[in-house]
Amino acid sequence: MTRMILVRHCEAQGNTMGVFQGNTDCDIAGSAEAQLDLLSIRCRNMPIDAIYSSPLQRAYKTAQAVNRFHNLPIHTEPRLREIGGGVLEGQPWEKMPELFPAELDAWLNRPWDFAPSQGEPMREVYRRVWEGVMDIVRQNQGKTVCVVSHGCAIRNILCNALHKPIEEIGQVAGCANTAISVIDFDENLRSTVVSMNDASHLTPEVSSTAKFEWWKQNEEQEPEKRG
Repeated sequence: MTRMILVRHCEAQGNTMGVFQGNTDCDIAGSAEAQLDLLSIRCRNMPIDAIYSSPLQRAYKTAQAVNRFHNLPIHTEPRLREIGGGVLEGQPWEKMPELFPAELDAWLNRPWDFAPSQGEPMREVYRRVWEGVMDIVRQNQGKTVCVVSHGCAIRNILCNALHKPIEEIGQVAGCANTAISVIDFDENLRSTVVSMNDASHLTPEVSSTAKFEWWKQNEEQEPEKRG
């Protein structure tokens, strides 16, 4: 069996500012340092044989926190990067209904059809991240691997791991900053999701979710779907 510990990055500038950060290489911000301290403690006694990260700095710095007590090399994997938002990059979420209503409607209600101008279609993300994950699994069979990525990318990974088509990605919940999911792969590389989106290591005062004002005003949506 190969085990994958899948971790979302800590709070970043785009989260704090309430903008679509996508593939923009935002630095960490807000409660990030406290989140990383708690994450590192949670991961301290986990058996981890290898660590892979998206090359974006918010993910890489999260991987460094996971690695704080393990001292492993951190491998960057470009296919773990976040979705490219195109014209939406850097745009405030609260202004999306006015400026990009069609794109926002797709993101919230038909994510499988989300395809921003000058950006990356969700269907491509679904294919890209899973190819990256499977290559990592093949290279580390029988080991426990930590993979650090992004909110939207992780939803696509979990959708694949649950054996769901892209059209069912809306059934996969988003995850909070530094949340952990666990996926096991058998000798035939078939996946089983053991746990999803566990951020129990965070205390309420350092959790990012409550800060997202636009999403609190739209309670029918999940704050974690911001990517």
